[in-house]
Amino acid sequence: MTVSPTLRRRRIARALRHLRERAGMTLDVAARQLDMSKSNLSRIENAQIGIKPRDVRAALALYEVTGADAEALIEIARSAQQRGWWQSYSDVLPEWFEFYVGLEAEAATLRTYEAEAVPGLLQTEAYAREVYRLTAGEDGIERKVAARLHRQNVLHRESPVELSVVLNEAVLLRPIGARAVMAGQLAHMSTIGQQPNVTIHVLPFAAGGHPAMNTPYVILSFADAADASVVYLDNLTMGLALEGAGHVRGYSLVHEELCRLALSPADSMARLEEAFRNFA
Repeated sequence: MTVSPTLRRRRIARALRHLRERAGMTLDVAARQLDMSKSNLSRIENAQIGIKPRDVRAALALYEVTGADAEALIEIARSAQQRGWWQSYSDVLPEWFEFYVGLEAEAATLRTYEAEAVPGLLQTEAYAREVYRLTAGEDGIERKVAARLHRQNVLHRESPVELSVVLNEAVLLRPIGARAVMAGQLAHMSTIGQQPNVTIHVLPFAAGGHPAMNTPYVILSFADAADASVVYLDNLTMGLALEGAGHVRGYSLVHEELCRLALSPADSMARLEEAFRNFA
């Protein structure tokens, strides 16, 4: 599985926050001792920015962590400085979305609900291009499409991500681009939905109201128990990672309910094929 520097940065952030709190130090006190601003230390502890191994060593010394425990964390800090493939697309990927892609690259499972568009991991090149054209214009469009297609490698790697998708039925009916674009997209989902690691549920209009009416979401979980699950929400200009256990539990229950309300995987495939015939 890909080693994501984003996930390593998150591990360091959680460890440093835990160790500071265990040492009984406030952000103000620790930041002064480490010769950095309170805001910088806060951003480090929230995984918004990285931290150099030498600064990790200084923080560990301050929190009186030594020996093998300290060296293990410093080694994680070194690996967190490696570049992920997505960083080569930093000219077209916002920093807040790079953070998500870094988590996605090492996720073991992804659970998501989409109300308006096919999720990026299931988009064809032509459909992705049309979505970007509609939502962001032509600037950098080919680079954006290339980055989106690169993300899809998580579905096909040696240990592929387990993907559970719930799609609002509107996604199948809303024409994006020419008829051929939609037909190709629906055919692609019918094919990829046969992969053992991909489950697609279509949430029909007949299901009525449901608990995710206000927001699409992604729930990311990881193979290593040390990496807590994350709920990720985004819009046109920002993303939000919810790491609290209560958030994850709440969205997980919502996802279970959506799967219960939705068509079965077999019936969802039949609905996809029916929608395909409408555009073919």
